[in-house]
Order: sequence, then C-alpha cells, then structure tokens
Amino acid sequence: MKSASRHAVLAGFLGWTLDAFDFFVVVFLLDVLAAQFGVPKRHIVNTLTATLLFRPIGALIFGFLADRYGRRIPLMANVIYFSLIELLSGFSQTYTQFLILRALFGIGMGGEWGVGASLAMEQAPRKWRGVLSGILQSGYSIGYLLAAVASRAVLPTLGWRWMFWLGALPALLALYIRTKVPESEAWREHRAGTFGEMLGAVRGHAKGFAYLVLLMTFMMFLSHGTQDLYPDFLKERHVSATTIPWIAILYNVGAVIGAGRGAAVGTGGSRTGGRAATRATGRSGAVRDQLSACRNRAAAESSDAAAASNRPSPSSRCPSRSFFRADS
Repeated sequence: MKSASRHAVLAGFLGWTLDAFDFFVVVFLLDVLAAQFGVPKRHIVNTLTATLLFRPIGALIFGFLADRYGRRIPLMANVIYFSLIELLSGFSQTYTQFLILRALFGIGMGGEWGVGASLAMEQAPRKWRGVLSGILQSGYSIGYLLAAVASRAVLPTLGWRWMFWLGALPALLALYIRTKVPESEAWREHRAGTFGEMLGAVRGHAKGFAYLVLLMTFMMFLSHGTQDLYPDFLKERHVSATTIPWIAILYNVGAVIGAGRGAAVGTGGSRTGGRAATRATGRSGAVRDQLSACRNRAAAESSDAAAASNRPSPSSRCPSRSFFRADS
C-alpha cells in the first residue's frame, strides 16, 4: 500500500476507535452518574438512547459536508467536535446538562464512521478493501476495550470526570489528518455539485440503499441491544465491580479476533461476492446470540426449575448448535 493509503486507513481506524471509547465510557458509569446527579439509573441509560437517536442526524450532516467539501476537512471538524463535547461532558453539573451533551455527542458519533470509512476505503487499493474494512471496524471493539481499561485504571483513582476528559485527546488526531492524510482522489473525480445531485445519486441506487439501511438497522439492534448494558447486567448478576472491566476486556479481545475473521471473510467476499460473505457473517452472529440468550435465560431460571419437577429444565429448551447448521 502507498503511504497515502496507509495514513488514510490509520486515520479512519483511530477516529473510529476514539469515537467508540468516548461512547462506551458511559456504560461503565451508570451507577456512578446516577448517584452523582441524583436520578434513577434508567435516566442515565436514557442518555445512551439520546446518543444513538442523534447519530443519524450526524451521519446526514457530516455525510453531506463530506460529499460537498471533501473528506478531510469534515473528518477533522468531526473529530474536534466530538472531542469537545466529550470534554464538556466531564464538566456536567446536572443531569439535564449531561443529557443534552450526550445527545450532541451523538451527532459527532454518527458523522465519524461514514466520513472516516469513505476516506479510508477510497484511498485503499481495491483488492485490499475487504480486508481493510474488517480491520477498520475492529477499531470499535478496541475503543470499547480501552473504555474498560479506563474504568479499571482511571475511575478508581481519578474519578468519573477524568473518564470524559481523557476522551478529549482524539482532537489531536485532527493534526495528524491535517499533516499526513491527502484528500480522496475518488472524491475529486466524482464530487457532487449540489444537494439535488446527491439525492439523484441515492435515487439511482434506491434498492441497494434501502437494503443497506435495513441491514444496518438490524445490525445496530443486535449490537447495541446487547453490548451497551452488558456491564450493568453483570453487576446485577452480582459480579464484582473490579471483575466486570476484565470481562469486558476479554469479550472485546474476542471481538477484535472476530474482526480479524471478518477481514478474512472480506478477502473471501472480494472473490465470492459481498452478499455471500455478509450472509455467512450474519448467520454466525445469529447462532451466537440465540445460544447466548438461551443459556442466559436458562441460568436465570435455574433457581425455579427445582420447584417444578414436572417442567423441563431450561437448558433442554435450548436448541443445540447442530440446529443452526443447515443453510436457510
């Protein structure tokens, strides 16, 4: 890969990693923030929802800017924006202030992936795009992993505010992008002149666009529906507060390994087609989550199973792995 391609991919990877870090610090602070602001824990969970609700707005805003003015400048603006909001989150004095800031953070979070991924993939050699897309996506898991490390190392010693203040460091990434990352040549050649031209391009690929929106909707439902509250779920299951970050580190290491597998699938996708690769990955994810949910339900019901001897054990109602092996 050329130097420009390496810098573009690294910028996209680091931006996505640091963006994820800034989001996931909150999942380790639900009880701390609830006590700090004097509100029920569900109110802090609502700030996660606010962040996710505002992500599409950020995607539209920064996506428009990236198509109109290039990839570099909107990406730098995005990184500075979400870093500033993260810094201000650490100065919150009331729940209302924190809620507003987390909603505004969602705009930055929503804008980073589209712009960063476009810059990286447009600079990457065509034959390596499948591999590099898997590596790029692993930044999200690494950001979650770093948030777990911070909750273990920073929170007990410096307090919750420093968790957010550290999240301002990604602003330095803007300097790297400014000095090392060139503008996308693909954008220069195919830049959209007006908003109407952008809409026309979308209409020209309406079916594919709708399919990808639906696909990502279900993917986000799958991921954020499980991972965001999993540390709190562990706490409710009486797992030690000092152990939870280590568990989060462990499953995010697994996620990074999975991204490596995704890179391999991406390589296969370059040869066999993206849809086949997507189906293979989606099927394996569905198997994993179905089995995981069933086993967790079985564990939760185990204390009641002895009281009803005529009822089948919870684990017996869980399908075996062989159930999922047949192609749909």
